[in-house]
Amino acid sequence: MTPDVRRLLHLRHAKDLIDRAYAEPIDLARLARRAGYSRFHFARAFRDAYGDPPGRYLTRRRVERAKDLLRNANLTVTEVCHLVGFTSLGSFSARFRELVGVSPSAYRAAATREGGPPAVPGCVVFMWGVYVGRCGGARRGAKRNRGEAGRRAGG
Repeated sequence: MTPDVRRLLHLRHAKDLIDRAYAEPIDLARLARRAGYSRFHFARAFRDAYGDPPGRYLTRRRVERAKDLLRNANLTVTEVCHLVGFTSLGSFSARFRELVGVSPSAYRAAATREGGPPAVPGCVVFMWGVYVGRCGGARRGAKRNRGEAGRRAGG
């Protein structure tokens, strides 16, 4: 195996981690360990291989997933923000607008006008495990969701 192929293989392990665990807190040290590089060498090598630094790639991945949830799930913007790994609604909205050109709310409104209401109710998204990583398990998330639904219904 040539050095370039080996280098790309190691970087791919880190990129796969971002793609798989985008909703989790992922720092540069964790990604560098995954690739077997020092943090600074990893950041340079990742940018050279994929065109973006690891942090920007992670942000793009999160925004891509947020776009999908905003189009297809009946979740609030705040819920989407947290589901995709952002901890601040302000940061999420700013990054979303920077990459997409409109706010998350405007994006959802345009998607709804073009294709009707979201196809998947938010409660189903939570119960099917999109929220698993954030609340420790699908079962726990389902209980939390039922409790919120009960409070909204006046119970």
